[in-house]
Amino acid sequence: MDVENRSIEFIPLNERYGTPKRLFTIWFSSNVQVTALMVGTLGIAAGLSLFWTLVALLIGNAVGTIFMAAHSAQGPHLGIPQMIQSRAQFGVFGAAIPLLMVVVAAVLFLAASGVLMRESIKAVLPVTDNEAIILLGVATFIIGYIGYELIHRVGAYMTVLSLILFAATAVLVCVKADVHTALQASKHGFAAGPFNLVIAQAASWALGYGPYVADYSRYLPANVKTSDTFWSTYGGCGLGCFAVMALGALLAIVVPNVVTGDPGTSIAGLFGALSKPALIVIVMGVVLFNVLCLYSAYMSTVTIFSGFRKMTHIRKTTKFIVMAVLTVASTLIAVRTQYHFNDYFADILNIQLYVIVPWSAINLVDYYLVKHGKYDIPAMYDSRGQYGKFNVTTLTIYAIGILSTIPFMDLSFYHSYFAKLIGADVSWIPSLVVPGVLYYAVHAFQRAPVLNAE
Repeated sequence: MDVENRSIEFIPLNERYGTPKRLFTIWFSSNVQVTALMVGTLGIAAGLSLFWTLVALLIGNAVGTIFMAAHSAQGPHLGIPQMIQSRAQFGVFGAAIPLLMVVVAAVLFLAASGVLMRESIKAVLPVTDNEAIILLGVATFIIGYIGYELIHRVGAYMTVLSLILFAATAVLVCVKADVHTALQASKHGFAAGPFNLVIAQAASWALGYGPYVADYSRYLPANVKTSDTFWSTYGGCGLGCFAVMALGALLAIVVPNVVTGDPGTSIAGLFGALSKPALIVIVMGVVLFNVLCLYSAYMSTVTIFSGFRKMTHIRKTTKFIVMAVLTVASTLIAVRTQYHFNDYFADILNIQLYVIVPWSAINLVDYYLVKHGKYDIPAMYDSRGQYGKFNVTTLTIYAIGILSTIPFMDLSFYHSYFAKLIGADVSWIPSLVVPGVLYYAVHAFQRAPVLNAE
């Protein structure tokens, strides 16, 4: 299979192909894996009952996926990467600020997945901790470098394999373990803090796809219905997330090793003689998720420097170098943080809320309520065009959106007043509402000023 030729440029209409069904498989398969499963364990670990954990997961996924799917629907219409379109709001140079945040978040997720899969890889291959993390990085790099078509094909295969694996896991748990007794023995009930925590983490998971979800719909024909793109993405992500997170909540009660030990080997252990094939599927599921993160980090990185150099096309050599650097960076972070992973993973989920959700609110309000999908595509590649270098108003609103999260932050090293009062980090709410309302209010009365000074 040839390496993808396109990158940040507009996809010509005569090169468009595929159907929205591909979006269902790519987003279902990328979520039906153990990294997402771990989100489902958080409520149980925090003292919430299985019932209330499932309710919170349902709410968080249902709400968060709305915004993610709304970004996906932009792809066929515009035919460009998601973050290139952000230049219409932030300016050609100004878009580099949220783009940098996206790169950092993606690299951190790559690192987190490397740590999470370490023991699973070691159970299949005779390698050390560091070598296992490096191998995951290499596999991620190869698929990510080949690009769009291979990613979608892997997604189609993994939809089938992951569905079989995790459905079998649910059956085996019910057969081998005394689920009823485990649930009865559990002392968990309802608590507002853990309930809000699970909602926030589930919503954060879906919201985190916003900066790059349209990258996987931009090759679809321009005449694809917006509703078809939206619902294919929503169904794949929403169903995949909820199903595997719900399974994670159940496993946290019945198979405690999922929380206290390694999730991959804990699940594979249920399969007896078939544990190694199960581990391979588990690892490949995370590899696919990692590929999406790497592809996103690459697209965002080249969007940053291409804006300053007026580039509209990226050479394969440049793609190789950028992806290699990002892979090495994430691998080094994983190696350095692998033995204090739990706090690290929770902090990643929270931090991405603070920097990505305000961008998402601005982007969606601009596309659906202000510009109504009407953009000058060539101007997004020219800093002297109508979108300018820096849109000061938008950057100010973005900063206010991030600042609005501070009173609600809850991290391993910082616990805000309202986080302590509520018992959870609910910053995703103000980070959506505050910048979204401000952006709409400004554009309802006047055109945002653009700074074009050299």
